[in-house]
Amino acid sequence: MKVRVYVTLKEGILDPQGKAVKHSLNTLGYSAVEDVRIGKYIELNLNNNSIDKLDFQIKEMCNKLLANTIIEDFRYEIEK
Repeated sequence: MKVRVYVTLKEGILDPQGKAVKHSLNTLGYSAVEDVRIGKYIELNLNNNSIDKLDFQIKEMCNKLLANTIIEDFRYEIEK
């Protein structure tokens, strides 16, 4: 199974990298860009047939390693 994990900064957490990209885009003439938030995309290929067990394992992986849950949120999609 393929799992796509999306990690983003929580609302209210400053994103200096996003601000730098926004500034650069504006400088390049893309003035319609009002805000940029930078995140992470992680793709996992897993050998697991139990959706219930897989769901628990993915949440555990995100909480323990893939996301800093103090400042980041995560969501994921499972593709069979």
